[in-house]
Amino acid sequence: MRISIPWAAVRCLFLLLIFTPAGAADPTYIKAGSLFDARTGRVTRDAVIVLEEDRIAAVGDARTEIPVDAEVIDLSGSFVLPGVMDMHTHVVGNLDNYFFAGYFQSPHRATIGGVVNVEKTLLAGFTTIRNVGAADFADVAIRNAINAGEIPGPRMAVSGPGLGITGGHCDNNSLNQSFEERSDGVADGPWAVRSQVRKNVKYGADLTKFCATGGVFSKGTKVGMTQYTLEEMQAIVDESHTHGRKVAAHAHGTEGIKRAIVAGVDSIEHASFLDREAIQMGIDRGTYFALDIYNTEYTLERGLENGVPEENINKEREVGTRQRESFSLAVKMGAKVVFATDSGVYPHGDNGKQFARAVRFGMSPAQAIQSATIVSAALLGWEDRVGRIAPGMYADIIAVHGDPLEDISELEDVDFVMKGGVVYKNK
Repeated sequence: MRISIPWAAVRCLFLLLIFTPAGAADPTYIKAGSLFDARTGRVTRDAVIVLEEDRIAAVGDARTEIPVDAEVIDLSGSFVLPGVMDMHTHVVGNLDNYFFAGYFQSPHRATIGGVVNVEKTLLAGFTTIRNVGAADFADVAIRNAINAGEIPGPRMAVSGPGLGITGGHCDNNSLNQSFEERSDGVADGPWAVRSQVRKNVKYGADLTKFCATGGVFSKGTKVGMTQYTLEEMQAIVDESHTHGRKVAAHAHGTEGIKRAIVAGVDSIEHASFLDREAIQMGIDRGTYFALDIYNTEYTLERGLENGVPEENINKEREVGTRQRESFSLAVKMGAKVVFATDSGVYPHGDNGKQFARAVRFGMSPAQAIQSATIVSAALLGWEDRVGRIAPGMYADIIAVHGDPLEDISELEDVDFVMKGGVVYKNK
């Protein structure tokens, strides 16, 4: 007897054979002695996390059935939490600590330095970062290499060249006029800044960073001086948002902070000279504040040794204490404060040292961890993939032997690092 099989059924079977993976990997199970819930700030004892490839499939308790032949990662003696995030990094840079090394070494060395620095950052437990400012789109190249699996590193949202006015903080001002020194992102006027945003988008930037005020490590700028007019800032924000890019504004001075908030930026970087009005403006508009409150210590201790000019060290002295006061006030008023360190000012891999300062200046340990997980994920718009240990999220997981809710400095030396289901560190 001849059996007739409809062609549609044959076609469906053929497509199923082609597009079904040849044997999906078996689940991996993590036994967690203590598991931090970033959303609630609470801790669950004796949890089990089920992983399928690069994602979290389920989170259960000690009653979860684990197959006899399953792959098990035993962290039953550890405190487990989501991979943490740093929202203000500069991973591209020469490995020489000398302040002016970039003038004497090939610019490609800075990209090679970036490859080294992202691995250090990942091994410190930071599985996601924002890189805010890099010449020649070097951070785009490093992000792409990480995403392609060519080098180890955290998930990256990158800005490419930061926008700035001629002679401002995002420009290079150290050499005299005969060298015609100029940073990649310098643009003056509303149409010029729109053009630069479009160029950054063209070459792969995930976000826009611009300098709204002077800064500590530039020559000839006053930290509190406002850069860019409101019209220019609004053009930057409008063009960036049109292209689906968020905007980070470097802003130390009070008036520059307020102007950037009015312009509609998504985050204020540094935010050193906050007052109550500026913080309330940010709260009302949903602006995030990214205050780097650790690196002052390193700059004042090691700056001269590293060749930092006295001008810049004096500006750090002017900013440091005031910035920490601003941090405390922003936390007290309930602003959205993300974890942001300005890595590159201090050695990469030491990002976790800021946790203790965040607690010292007003956050609870749970709040400090949340600032580096769910709050940072919200700033990125990545709440659906990072920042929590929950079904559907990337398997970005870290662990320490002690309890960071009792001693937050535990996060300065992370014992276990997993990103996307791959273990990069386990000691």
